[in-house]
Amino acid sequence: QVQVAESGGGLVQAGGSLRLSCEVSGFTLDDYAVGWFRQAPGKGRDEVSCINYIHGHSDGKTDYADSVKGRFTISRDNTKNTVSLQMNSLKPEDTAVYYCGAVWRAAACVATSVNYWGQGIQVTVSS
Repeated sequence: QVQVAESGGGLVQAGGSLRLSCEVSGFTLDDYAVGWFRQAPGKGRDEVSCINYIHGHSDGKTDYADSVKGRFTISRDNTKNTVSLQMNSLKPEDTAVYYCGAVWRAAACVATSVNYWGQGIQVTVSS
């Protein structure tokens, strides 16, 4: 049974940090690019960061939205079937529901191509 579970969200003041984790089961993480996406009220689901699957390497290339570059860091531990997103210097505009999505053997994380989604987790940054 495939499961994708996010954890680590919550309420934090502007300038603070949170670490999101995405733990998967039921499939081999090595075969998937994994992305973090976020959706604010009334808006679409946008890619925040992606760690790619490239030629079977476990350490794929990383990619970040311009709005989070230098503040967020994505990493993966295939031995633990986990992808993490370290979020520093958080801003009120980072407030959203964050989703983890896995894309089979992909070099990019596109929301419409995600094979497996997590249920989402709320991140709220107060000013």
